[in-house]
Amino acid sequence: MNKSFLFSFSTAIAIGCVSFCLETLPASATLLIGNSDGNTILVFDEVTGTFQGNFTAPGNGGLDSPDDLTFGPDGNLYVSSGGSSSLNLLDPLYPQNSAVLRFSPSGQFLGVAASGNGLTRPYGNAFGPDGSLYASSFRTNQILRFDGSTGNFLGVFASDNNNGLGSLNGLNGPNGLLFGPDGSLYVTTEGTANDASGNLVFAYDSQVLRYSPEQVAGLAPTTTPTVFIGQPNPLPESFGFVSLLGLASAPNNDILVSDFAGGIRRYNAAGQLLATLSTNYTGTTPSNNFIGSLTFGSGSFANNLYVAGFDFAAGNAGALLSYPGAIGNPSSFTGTIYTNPSLIRPIGITAVPASTPEPSHPFWGFLGLGFLSLLVRKSTR
Repeated sequence: MNKSFLFSFSTAIAIGCVSFCLETLPASATLLIGNSDGNTILVFDEVTGTFQGNFTAPGNGGLDSPDDLTFGPDGNLYVSSGGSSSLNLLDPLYPQNSAVLRFSPSGQFLGVAASGNGLTRPYGNAFGPDGSLYASSFRTNQILRFDGSTGNFLGVFASDNNNGLGSLNGLNGPNGLLFGPDGSLYVTTEGTANDASGNLVFAYDSQVLRYSPEQVAGLAPTTTPTVFIGQPNPLPESFGFVSLLGLASAPNNDILVSDFAGGIRRYNAAGQLLATLSTNYTGTTPSNNFIGSLTFGSGSFANNLYVAGFDFAAGNAGALLSYPGAIGNPSSFTGTIYTNPSLIRPIGITAVPASTPEPSHPFWGFLGLGFLSLLVRKSTR
């Protein structure tokens, strides 16, 4: 048989193997976690909690203090990035890099998905029923809407109606965003605003607000959201304050809310508190750890709850918390904790959807390239 044909055929197989290994490995229980202090996104195994490597290079595409992580309807990852949550807004050194960045499932930077138009320290991001990308602008007390494909600015969806100075039961320090099955938009607020000098102040309650399907569709003004969950009492393990952060929808449509100060609260569709979960994995009173966002798993692990946290008494060393069946004790931590030195002040977390290709791992690429090298050597003997 013609050696040239054998070489070409073998090479095609090898290249196909490399391509397959790098891009189309089926997703299998994979979590992505954003390091807010490391400007990185990390890959972890849902089942074993083991660190699998970097999803993308640190700082890739301008990645800076990544916060919320969301997979869009196009299968790409959208990451809130940039800005500052505490620096005076009028400071000439205030970062001008606030954006939502887009990455492919394999970690390739695909460009800026949303930026400008007042977006300042974006936290939550989510896709609406019409495919628009919503981003919470934490420092301006706004939720901005962008075209999910082009990034064109579509307008201010909602604000505190007071130019960022805050308002009673208003959009004060918007954080996590979640669209419910009926099209309602749920938003956690930290209760923050800016004073007249541009300083961040904690002047209001931390709440969960709800914008109705009619408000989302533009059929009703967004000036008055519903207070879906008023500020709850601080949990015993916390430092005596409440700072609601992440939102996750359970398989039965219950809504789970993480509290930066500690703990997870579970509510039904009517806003009634059903359960609380302790996140005090450091075991101190009050807890030495703060909590980031939360997510349910994918595929056969869709009932499991995963939470990002970090120990501020240990240099913000991070941890991945796992609650099988989203069940836990309200007064003591009963989940599973996974730690790794690569985790530094993690906040954002999401599960790779079962239909999304798994992030690549260098081992598979080297294996395919090794196979290619072997074939080339054999064909030239």
